This record gives sequence, C-alpha cells and structure tokens, in this order.
Amino acid sequence: MPRVLITDNLSPSGLQLLRQAGLEVDVRSGLTPAQVREALHEADGIIIRSGTTLTPEILQGQPRLKAIVRAGVGVDNIDIPSATREGIVVMNTPAGNTTSTAEHTIAMLMALSRNIGPASASMKAGKWDRKSFTGTQLAGKTLAVVGLGRIGMAVARRAVGLEMKVVGYDPFLSAQKGAEQGIEVVRNIDDLIERCDFLTVHTPLTDETRGVINAERIARMKKGVRIINCARGGIVDETALADALERGHVAGAALDVFVKEPPEDQRLQKLPNVLATPHLGASTDEAQELVAIEAAEILSGFLMRGEVRHAVNMMPLSAAEMNDVRAYLDLARRLGLLLAQLNKSSPVKSAQLVFRGDAASKNTRIITSAFAAGLLENALDDYVNIVNAELLAKERGIKITESISTEQGDFATLIRATVETEAGELEAAGTIFGRQFQRLVRLDNFTLDAHLDGVLLIYRHRDVPGQIGFLGSVLGKHGVNIAHMALGRVEPGGNAVGVFNLDSEPPAEALAEIRLHPVATSVEVVQLPPSGASLPWLVSP
Repeated sequence: MPRVLITDNLSPSGLQLLRQAGLEVDVRSGLTPAQVREALHEADGIIIRSGTTLTPEILQGQPRLKAIVRAGVGVDNIDIPSATREGIVVMNTPAGNTTSTAEHTIAMLMALSRNIGPASASMKAGKWDRKSFTGTQLAGKTLAVVGLGRIGMAVARRAVGLEMKVVGYDPFLSAQKGAEQGIEVVRNIDDLIERCDFLTVHTPLTDETRGVINAERIARMKKGVRIINCARGGIVDETALADALERGHVAGAALDVFVKEPPEDQRLQKLPNVLATPHLGASTDEAQELVAIEAAEILSGFLMRGEVRHAVNMMPLSAAEMNDVRAYLDLARRLGLLLAQLNKSSPVKSAQLVFRGDAASKNTRIITSAFAAGLLENALDDYVNIVNAELLAKERGIKITESISTEQGDFATLIRATVETEAGELEAAGTIFGRQFQRLVRLDNFTLDAHLDGVLLIYRHRDVPGQIGFLGSVLGKHGVNIAHMALGRVEPGGNAVGVFNLDSEPPAEALAEIRLHPVATSVEVVQLPPSGASLPWLVSP
C-alpha cells in the first residue's frame, strides 16, 4: 500500500479521500527538516503547504519518494531542480484557491483605492476625519495585470465587471482570447507600465519574475500609481517600492505576501500608505477545503493510476492518457534497456527516436523520456525515471532527439531507436501486437520477430546450416530451455542474427562454448523485464 506523508494542516476531507483511495496516511506536523528527511524514507508521496520547505538536502537520497503535491499554487518552497534530478514529480493545486485569491486581490484593490484601512484605524482611535481619506473610484481607471493565468484572469474578469480598463501581460495568452474577456493583451511588461493607474502581479516566483517590478519600472509609472501583490513576495522589489512610497511617486500599495514571512524588516508595512495582510489570499474555509481535496485527488491519482496532473516539472497526463500510452512507455523503455546492454562500454554520444504509425499519434515526448530512462537506468547510480532521464542524459552530453515519419511501413505502429556511440551506431525497432505484446522487429540491419522480454541470447553468426541445432544442443546440455526464437539475415550465407528467449540465464561455460564455434561472431545476453511487468516508476517498492 502506497504511503503518504502530510506535514502541514490538511482538512479532514482531504485525508478521508486519501484513505478511501487505498493509501496509508501518515500525518505529522511541526517536524524539523531532519525529521522530514527521515520520514520521507518511508513515503511514496508527500502533501505540503507553505509551512514545509523541501530543500536539496531533504530531497537527495529519497529513492522511494515519487511525488510531491503542494496544496496551493506557489512551489517556491520546493527545490524544483533537486526534485527533478531525483526523479520526483512536483504537482500543485492551481484551481482550489483561485476564487479566494482573486477575491482577496479585488478586496485589497478596493480598500486601497478608498483608504479603508487607515480610515478604519482612525475611527477606532475615536476620530472623525473625512478629509484625510478621500479616495479614488475604480470605474474608468486602468488596471495592469501582470500574469494572466487562472488567478490573474479571475482578477481581470472581476475588474472588467467594476468598469475598469484592463491591460494584461502574459506570454502565452493570445490577443484574441484576451479580447473575448475584455482584456487588452500586450507582449511586453514595459508596454503597460506607463499606462496603468493600478498594477497587480499574478505570476509564479522564478528567476525571471523575481524583482520584475523594480526601481526602473516603478520610476516609469505615472505618479500616483497603486501597486498590489497577492501572488508571491519578491515579484515586486520591496526596497524599490518602499522608496517610491516614501517619495510619494507611488500613492499606495496593498501587500499580502513578502520576501520573508513574517517580514523581518518592518519598513514597508509601517508606511501609512501601505495596506498589509499576513498572506491571506487562500485563507478562506472554502479554499482550504478545495485545495485539500484537490491535493488528495492529484496524489492518489498519481500513486494509484499513474495520472500526472498540474505537474511543474514534467508534462501532464490524465489517467486515460496514461492508459493509452502505457504500452508505448514500456516498449520505449525496453528498447533503451536493450541498446544500453548491447553497447560494449563505449560512451553514448546521442540517440534518435523515430515514431511511425499509431506511435506517432501518441505523446511522443514522454515516450522519449521512457526510452532515455531505459538507456540510463542500469548505467547510473542515480535513480532514473521519466521525470529526470532526459536531464541526466543532457548532463552527460547525450543529445536525445525525436521525429515522426509519415512513410508507410510494414507495421501499424513502430518505434525505431538509434544510438550513436564512439564505436559506431546501434539500432533497434519495436512494435506492439494487440494491446500489450512487445516485439523486437529490427536489430541493426536485420529484420526479425522476437519477444522483447525476459532473458535474451543474441547470437550473431555467419548463415550456415546447423546453427539452431548447435545452439539448442549447447543450451540443453547446460539445462537452459529455449522459450522462443527469431532469426534474421540479409541474404543466404551472409551475416545473420538469432534472438533466443530463454527461461533462465545461461552459465558462462555455455556462452564460452558457443563463442568457440567457427561461424560465431558475437554472443550477448540481455536482461529485460518479464512480459507484463509494471513500469517501475508507478509502483511502490
């Protein structure tokens, strides 16, 4: 039974869903980093919120851990490069807190425009001061939205409903889609900086977005602009913002997030024209419930069905897509394992996959990752899977490419893999019969039909009579049974290959005797998973 570790508060509904899915749930909050690391040795997955930080030191050396789910949107408390290198899928829950965060942003926007915070404080102090808190209406004003993902788009739609003019920056949203929502989409942040009366940011915190609203851009904004950040601390440069507020260039700021939480430097939140809240964007009963349920569904879907939803370090795959592509992942991995074992310790320089027929219509990117995992998994000390295989290959200078062929072939579906080494090229092609039967149909320049599972004896020789009898006699003498055999040759009397599926691994004495035959050119043994074996990345150890 897969085991899930929970280190931050998660609603009972989320915990119940995990247990109903057949997962063992281990709830432990308040752990030190060392205790988190220790607890993860016994976990297949973990769900965290903002209270747990997963550092490289915690994530390294966790061979059992397969998935991290962040109950929330931001994943800046997870070291993504380390998780990827360790082969751990990182997923978040972008939908659960969308409405609550968007509503909080609009609440901050309205409170900022009407000086709600300081006016309320003045009333609590026993004053009646109307003149000091004159505000500005939102209707007719221009709101710049940096980042039009789920939350940014939800904010923009609400601002349109308030009769604001909305200008948005997002590198992936088309102008047409934006216009359908009443949003003018620009392709550069600098194209909206000078136009806005209010600016709100809704991007993840990355190296590219850190400090994206900096001193230079703030200086170019019109005097009296107001800035809102309910996304992630650090997207807006806090020092530059404080300077601009003190100078009066920025009329006000509403901040729900900070670089350090709680903030160590109190400069910003003590300014009279700053409205600050303690990271309340997702702090509603509804959001807490929804993100817990979504996190539980995402993790149980991955551990029980191989489903990958909202991943930040690999491509998403629904349960239906995983079922559709699973046989191809298996085939590609087996081709990688085969070619890796046929390579005689010569460094691999590159690999190319060609997809033909039905295989070309599948998610070829993840199939290529499965091939890379097979190619590397027995050669490295690192744990290799479809998450980190291409990264590990790239680190070792191995370039892996893929292409789709429209040529009509002999098979309804085909994956051909070619590996270039310093000693030359190796090639293998495979197909699928029915829904699950993996077949090797080409090895270098030989066409054949071999089972792609179990123990394979690959016998290269000159095509002369008596070789099958000779090989069967030697193996029989050593108690090794032949389950299946396939033969390939270019022309009679020329070079030939035999692929024999064996019930057990032949002893060294048998191999030595076969190699002594005068027409033998090479004898190799390859170990592949048995037929029908599960993919190792999707099952618990």
